[in-house]
Amino acid sequence: MTLLELASVDKTFGGLRALRGITFQIEPGQIFGLIGPNGAGKTTIFNVVTGVYRPDGGTIRFAGDSIAGLKPAEIAGRGVARTFQNIRLFRTMTVEQNVMVAGHAMHRAGVFSTLFRTRRYLEDEAGLRARALELLEVMNLRSVASDLAGGLPYGSQRRLEIARALMLAPRIVLLDEPAAGMNSQEAEELKAQIRFLREQLKLSVLLVEHNMSVVMGVCDRVHVVDHGETIAEGTPEYVRQHPKVLAAYLGQEVSDSQEQAP
Repeated sequence: MTLLELASVDKTFGGLRALRGITFQIEPGQIFGLIGPNGAGKTTIFNVVTGVYRPDGGTIRFAGDSIAGLKPAEIAGRGVARTFQNIRLFRTMTVEQNVMVAGHAMHRAGVFSTLFRTRRYLEDEAGLRARALELLEVMNLRSVASDLAGGLPYGSQRRLEIARALMLAPRIVLLDEPAAGMNSQEAEELKAQIRFLREQLKLSVLLVEHNMSVVMGVCDRVHVVDHGETIAEGTPEYVRQHPKVLAAYLGQEVSDSQEQAP
């Protein structure tokens, strides 16, 4: 069964049609890239998938069920997690606390147990802490678990956001420019971590990224948008050479014969 499916999705802001007929499918265990120039509509796609915006047309299905129009918390509860283009960490909390706070919806303890710190509350906290440390280990952040999140280098803050998104054990994680601000070594580590999400945690990944080394190095398929419309989709090798993709990124003219290129 297809995990995430968008069919003819539209989104309009006033007189601006931000998305026009966006259609793609993501299979279980797939790393799916979403690329395009600045302002192409990539983050808007993330926002309609995660419930920040309600689509104005088309359908969005997750695991066979429609999620269009649901609240973000409801969609997250079904197994859809995301990071953000602009980092949203609790800067004065520790790295470990930033990850743990994302999992408090999993608490079994009620208000009474929390107020009086009963055994159930303490067991919940121990479980959340153990899971948080496991995820920090995955993202190479275990050694800074007790440091303040605001003091981390930019690339490490990006990885911390991913760890926090994983806390609710999603089925798919949407990564919005995770390599932004990373140097080449950090970007290589990120590739390995994204593969780990698929191979070890059995997750699907929807990746928005401007770093083409990361996109071409980890994605199974790549979907390209420009001005809110799809201009290409296929393997990384196919997309890399597609004339419309080259035109969108490099401003080249596309002839009629080039448009028909396989």
